[in-house]
Amino acid sequence: MRIVIALDTSAHSDRALDWVTRIRWPAGSRMLAVSVMQPMPVALSGYETGPALAEEYGVLRDQLNDRLVDARRRLREAGFSADIRVVNGDPRDALVELVRAEHADLVVMGSHGRTGFAKLVMGSVSSHVVTHAPCSVLVVKADTCVEPTQPPQKEEQS
Repeated sequence: MRIVIALDTSAHSDRALDWVTRIRWPAGSRMLAVSVMQPMPVALSGYETGPALAEEYGVLRDQLNDRLVDARRRLREAGFSADIRVVNGDPRDALVELVRAEHADLVVMGSHGRTGFAKLVMGSVSSHVVTHAPCSVLVVKADTCVEPTQPPQKEEQS
């Protein structure tokens, strides 16, 4: 089974990664942890923002690389075959394209939980991937706290 885990620098991604490491996947499953870097925006005004913007962009790339290296370590410690990759582009489209190219069986990602106007303005990467990916997509919600590998506990009767 090929599983793509979409990560950014948020706690929501961390929950998705934790969820993946707690599941008993079929033997031979391969994990690919991926982050998407949006293209560096071009200054829209007459102000000189190039060097500051490039520096901020570099800091973000370093944070994503560190995040992916940590994710690979955690996945391997959990016993999984794991690779990492940073791709460029709009996160919605880049993830769908990557999933197609990798022939993934499943995408796992966190949800930022935006609703209403914030979702309308900022869009939802998870909603787009759910709608357009050629495979199943698991969106780990912020309050997911059930240990998926543990059977339900029976209540003691008095």
